[in-house]
Amino acid sequence: MSLKAVLFDFNGVIINDERIHLKLIDEILIAENLQPLRDKERQASLGRSDRAFFQELLDNRGRVVSEEYLTQLLNRKAQNYILELEKLEKLPLYSGLDDLIFQVRSRHLKLGLVSGAIAKEIDLVLEGANLAEHFSVIVAGDDITTSKPKPDGYLLAVKRLNQKYPDLNLQPQECLAIEDTPAGIQAAKAAQMQVLGVANTYPFHMLQRCCNWTVDYLTDLELERVIEIFSQKELKSKAE
Repeated sequence: MSLKAVLFDFNGVIINDERIHLKLIDEILIAENLQPLRDKERQASLGRSDRAFFQELLDNRGRVVSEEYLTQLLNRKAQNYILELEKLEKLPLYSGLDDLIFQVRSRHLKLGLVSGAIAKEIDLVLEGANLAEHFSVIVAGDDITTSKPKPDGYLLAVKRLNQKYPDLNLQPQECLAIEDTPAGIQAAKAAQMQVLGVANTYPFHMLQRCCNWTVDYLTDLELERVIEIFSQKELKSKAE
């Protein structure tokens, strides 16, 4: 299979905002008269959708809420996220992002984004960074009812790309997912995609065990080499 599409995760791959998210989650829990995040929970939040993670936090604290109330909490967090970003002089984007996007587009590959973050948070950052026009499809946490490590978000991205480009005939095996957490990597793998792990959140050696490629930074990615390996696998498959 040749490489046709590159699908980015958002938090931890495009923007370095883990500290902001954890702070906002704590603020909401405290406002709800609930215990703030425990260390184990902070680790568990990585790669998960806000909805799934908040539901788990509330369950663990014995709080039963309706879907409507949960949505209110998520919207409150999203509004506070926007306020936090507006305080910053510069968005905390990861280095090498612009160059990688340029490389992907210059090779006429489709570009997508699959994240558990809700759409308004993603849109704010992409618009603020002048990146929105580059992403053909965006699958946000409010587009699906499941969370990574389930593969649904990645499979929906493939479906949407095929709807947008009817001649593309994209298969999951023709996608490269860029992820930074075990939950995200498992989701992409479950969707039958190859995965590039970037060590922004977890150590290199942890990602190396479960990814097809691993880099310390996006700037380390040799896209031509990845494309070549995809092509070699396609030739091997045809020969068999």
